[in-house]
Amino acid sequence: MADIIYTYGDKVYMNITNRCPCRCSFCIRSNGEGLGSAETLWHEREPSAEEIIAAIDGFDLSGFQEIAFCGYGEPLCALDNLVKAGNYIKSKYDIQIRINTNGLGDLINNKSCAKIIGGFTDTVSISLNAPNPQRYVELSRPSFGEKSFDAIIEFAKECKKFIRTVRFSLVNVISEQEIEECRKLARDLDIPLRVREYTK
Repeated sequence: MADIIYTYGDKVYMNITNRCPCRCSFCIRSNGEGLGSAETLWHEREPSAEEIIAAIDGFDLSGFQEIAFCGYGEPLCALDNLVKAGNYIKSKYDIQIRINTNGLGDLINNKSCAKIIGGFTDTVSISLNAPNPQRYVELSRPSFGEKSFDAIIEFAKECKKFIRTVRFSLVNVISEQEIEECRKLARDLDIPLRVREYTK
């Protein structure tokens, strides 16, 4: 079975699902089986809540400041297990929890997710990736089509109500002009934007 918990550099991550509604042209999971300490992040089947909690129990988190839900899939595709795992970690450890998400959780689950994850999440990092719906569809190829972009913006606004730290990220596979447009959008929403280097 694939690694549920893995480290990359000095950080620790939770890989709870391989499902994702996007097929991003720059997705890191196109580059290999694993990452960091994980030989493979591809699950033969999706882990259960019990298996995720067993993995948490089997891993010493005491030396880490933060744990991020970020693997070869979108964490909010496994919303129930995400909530169970997040609450369990908070009950056992004094550790910050971050969720790296494509921001499409509301469309995936047909309900607003910000308040649901806000109970245990300290930081949410939302992949913006493009300055408008058309470019988002070209780059991220979401199954929900052009409505995805507006859903991301609404999700980010909702997250600000329930989560202390909300930020956008994008991978620098778009033009400098488009990056500037994303910066302006992020400023207008009063959400910090991190530009990440594309990793081959």
